[in-house]
Amino acid sequence: SAISVRSLVVRRRCADAAKEAAVQLREQMIQDMELGGYSPETRRQYVCAVRELAGHFGRSPADLTRDQLREYVVHLRTHRCKSATRLRNHLAALKFVYSRTLGREDDVSFLMWPRSPENVPTVLSRQEVARVLAALEQPTYRMAATTIYATGLRAHEVCLLETRDIDAARHAILVRHGKGRKQRLVPLSPPLLSMLRAYWKQVRPEPPYIFSATHARGAMRAPALRMALHRAGEQSGISKRVTPHVLRHCFATHLLDLGTDTRVIQVLLGHSSIRTTARYVRVSTQLMSQAASLLDELPAL
Repeated sequence: SAISVRSLVVRRRCADAAKEAAVQLREQMIQDMELGGYSPETRRQYVCAVRELAGHFGRSPADLTRDQLREYVVHLRTHRCKSATRLRNHLAALKFVYSRTLGREDDVSFLMWPRSPENVPTVLSRQEVARVLAALEQPTYRMAATTIYATGLRAHEVCLLETRDIDAARHAILVRHGKGRKQRLVPLSPPLLSMLRAYWKQVRPEPPYIFSATHARGAMRAPALRMALHRAGEQSGISKRVTPHVLRHCFATHLLDLGTDTRVIQVLLGHSSIRTTARYVRVSTQLMSQAASLLDELPAL
């Protein structure tokens, strides 16, 4: 009937208007983050988080009420986010889009950041690290993982390394995409330099990146590296979950075992606070071995 046709046309127009509004909000949000100096990875995470919010309600975030946001945060805490870090990312995205882009700060004033439990970092032994690296058959993944273990880089930092970042004369690597947009230098050991040169001759990655994507253009993506490391850990028979960040933990802990000063490790890791670096003292077996055995001090009965 004519009424049904008109109703269908109206619904389509409303749907088109909603999509256009969502696109405009997304573009405005991205522009606000660029003006604020947010890193590309943070921008990607925030956009994904806001997209999930819109998908949950089937409506633009601009149309949601404070009560609906409260309902969504409860959903995130109970069903969606298993870790405090992931929950903080979602909450930070909500706070940004409503406070900065939409100018509705009161709607998210109830948000409170969860505290992360101070878990002991997962650390592999040197033998386990060697087994994992050997299990990575794809040269790009193997060399990227080796670089993380040798330098302590984060996953996204190693993925975005470019040839111009390698300073062979000074035996250093410039990390230009550090967390919080902070640059730093990390040491380039002679063995790592030799391995990188051999890798470059074998693979010939697409410039300017040292570790280019395997099946696409541009830099290698961190999720692909994480998946490769997870499979390598399983193939190596290691019960611990192996990730790029675990290799970063290994870098810090093994340096501490060798007697490297904690403040030096702090600089290499790019930590703002020495308290963050100090947690590796809790997993250094070399430091624990220096503690006297109280049983040896008991008098004989």
